[in-house]
Amino acid sequence: MTVLVALPVLLPLAAAGLSLALGRFADLQRALGLLVLGGIIVDAAVLLYVADRYGPVVLQMGAWPAPFGITLVADRLSALLLVVSSVVTFAVLIYSIGQRITDYGRQRSSTTFHPMYLMLCAGVSLAYLTGDLFNLFVAFEIMLSSSYVLITRRTTATRIRAGMTYTIVSLASSLLFITMIALVYASTGTVNLADLGEKVQQLPDGLQIALALLVVIVFGVKAAMVPLHFWLPDSYPTAPAPVTAVFAGLLTKVGIYALIRTQTLVFSHSESWNLMLGIALITMIVGALGALAQNDLNRLLSFLLVSHIGYMLFGLGVYDVVGLTGVILYVVHHITVQATLFLVSGLITRHTGTVALTRMGGLAKVAPLIAVLFALPALSLAGVPPFSGFVAKLALLQAGVGAGTWTAYAVTGGAVLTSLLTLYAMARVWTRAFWGQVKAPEPDPDPTDELVVGTATSNRPMVVASGVLVAASVVIAVVAGPLADVSGRAATDLMNGETYRTAVLGGVASE
Repeated sequence: MTVLVALPVLLPLAAAGLSLALGRFADLQRALGLLVLGGIIVDAAVLLYVADRYGPVVLQMGAWPAPFGITLVADRLSALLLVVSSVVTFAVLIYSIGQRITDYGRQRSSTTFHPMYLMLCAGVSLAYLTGDLFNLFVAFEIMLSSSYVLITRRTTATRIRAGMTYTIVSLASSLLFITMIALVYASTGTVNLADLGEKVQQLPDGLQIALALLVVIVFGVKAAMVPLHFWLPDSYPTAPAPVTAVFAGLLTKVGIYALIRTQTLVFSHSESWNLMLGIALITMIVGALGALAQNDLNRLLSFLLVSHIGYMLFGLGVYDVVGLTGVILYVVHHITVQATLFLVSGLITRHTGTVALTRMGGLAKVAPLIAVLFALPALSLAGVPPFSGFVAKLALLQAGVGAGTWTAYAVTGGAVLTSLLTLYAMARVWTRAFWGQVKAPEPDPDPTDELVVGTATSNRPMVVASGVLVAASVVIAVVAGPLADVSGRAATDLMNGETYRTAVLGGVASE
């Protein structure tokens, strides 16, 4: 069973090399990517079942015992996020294949997209499954290198500038990350997360606080929390829709996952974390207000992405089982919904030829299916019942009220206000893009780049892939009860930590 923990990392890495070798055979390259990502979905589902029923599944690479070797761990949280992320990457790949066939024909292959996309998937899987800080750093570097290639394919000056902003900020964060690892190792003599959970508690209080704050800064940049968010709205909107969708759906959530894992397993808080609650409130409000100021559809969605990172920080700041349950539910919901909105944004720009809301109109008449595909995730993001966003936000609001502190009450009020601002932003998009007089598509402003727009067409795989993710968000709402139960058990594990430590250091469920 333990070999299943390595497959989500090893399979896409091996497939990336094979995909590069198959660069001249477009159909084989596409089939390979779909086969590997489909296999990872099955593998992740099995891991989730086993981890939920029997406890964490641990693999000690090379038979080196923890904390000396490389450890991969699939517990309830990592396995659940791996399932959701795998479904999203699979759907986005279908969308991308459909888009490329529509634009360039079936026989036109890509020597870079498929290998780099599979590398990105391997990095995401490694981030979820790794049991030590150094390999978490490696996972982020895999994601950075592959994402830079994806964001700058068929380059233009604008996209190079956006890519450089993304890369420079990410490299600066990586320098802080490796510095943090060095300081942690110098202080404790280990980088294994389970081992750190015990040894960090033996450090002086001041040193613990300093290390914890450094970790917050490092992963705060990755997660795009305010005021470390400025790079995201300038980077994501310039990339093609499939690339932006997988970035928005997954990369910031990996930062949130790393923040949750380290702040529960390595560091501890005896009560509500007021600093994180304050950051959560600022992130929610600043992101929502930034979205209202945008005329560019993709920049509006990017600012909303920043805003809703605040909800996840809110649950972490409450720092109890109810709050962490809300965080997990919100991450699952947001991965799916945010990726869907960026895919649908790609469908919209293909019909209109522009991302400017003031130059759109009447899409509900000429493309009613796209209108439905946008409306459902938009309502979910705003938290309108009975969609998945409402379920996740309700859990967070209950956590905020139950915390019983004035700080938590203030953030709870901010969360309600942010939901209303999000609904208003989505209503603006709807009235400007889908209602009103039908406007003719604008010509593609740059036919040489990767973005083909203004065609007024989109093929079936692109629509189907978007529909799959819309359906996934609906399924999340339908199975909210069982999902909340799994999330609650995962949150209990996070607050306790002993289950994880025993599995890794005590040899339980490991070979």
